[in-house]
Amino acid sequence: MKKWLFMSFMALLLLVLAACGGDKKEAASAPAAEGDGGYTKEKPLVIKFSHVTSIDSVKGKAAEAFAKLVDEKTEGKVNVEVYPSSQLYGDNDELDALVSGNVHMIAPSVTKMVKIDPRWQYVDMPYLFENQEHARKFFNSDVAKLILESDQLAANDIKGLVFWENGFKHFSNNKHPLVTVDDFKGLKFRAQAGKVLESQFKALNAGSATIAFGETYAALQQGTVDGQENTFNNFDTQKYQEVQKYFSVSEHGRLDYAIFVNKTFWEKIPSELLTAVEESLNEATTLAWDLAAEENEKSFENIKNSGIEVLELSDAEKEAIKKQLEPVYEEFTDVITEELINGIRDLK
Repeated sequence: MKKWLFMSFMALLLLVLAACGGDKKEAASAPAAEGDGGYTKEKPLVIKFSHVTSIDSVKGKAAEAFAKLVDEKTEGKVNVEVYPSSQLYGDNDELDALVSGNVHMIAPSVTKMVKIDPRWQYVDMPYLFENQEHARKFFNSDVAKLILESDQLAANDIKGLVFWENGFKHFSNNKHPLVTVDDFKGLKFRAQAGKVLESQFKALNAGSATIAFGETYAALQQGTVDGQENTFNNFDTQKYQEVQKYFSVSEHGRLDYAIFVNKTFWEKIPSELLTAVEESLNEATTLAWDLAAEENEKSFENIKNSGIEVLELSDAEKEAIKKQLEPVYEEFTDVITEELINGIRDLK
């Protein structure tokens, strides 16, 4: 009798465990809820959006506009919490925070994605983009989808959505004017992470150090590095004119952002709310592009009026630097892939 009771109890326990396991499997694969999912203004869905630039940068203004649009379009049922200036996570850890779900959305410089897919270094390839129109054609192209919708991102539970423009990069330093190739020799520059940038400065006979964006001002001030490369707006809003003496308008590379989200989180947003959020993002993206052009122009004027020496390189001077940087293509075409490089070039 005891044996029969014991066997009955074990059979019942196995049935309960099996049922619980089945529930978990079903919950894990459950689709996003229809409608608004029951969220209200009092108990909204929260999207944590972390980025590293200041609130008055192009990215900062576009992020705030996105949050406001989402609030309006969802009637407060979705609350986008924006954390600028590395308040939550800096350059070195925001990607890990996204993958782990500690934040739901980031807008990094695209080269930060190199740890997942080395092709994201396309943006650092010297003089790959001819002008702003060329860059924007790329953002909206099927070529861009090669990396924005890649298997590598999906495998890391990341979803790429859109590109936010920043602009062309320019060199600055505090030693002497940078006009010719020889002027770079022996200088040390702050750089974002990535082998392409290391190769770029090596080809210019200069050194480089990978330093987080939020730590760059201090590195320039303390002389850890002599110079850096950035867009007009980043240079201006970070007040680098306070710690740099010479600014060369070189347009040698791009610095653009892309919006990435935690894939699991994003795809579980209720359908009605997701539609409103994505509409808001598209509108904020248009704003980001317009702001990039407008703010970079204003920032260039601020830089020229700040007392720093500004050197606008001629086409011939840019061509000489471009020629000096040809070894970068010899080294990295296979990494970035001919498909991506030639695809971008063909969009001219």
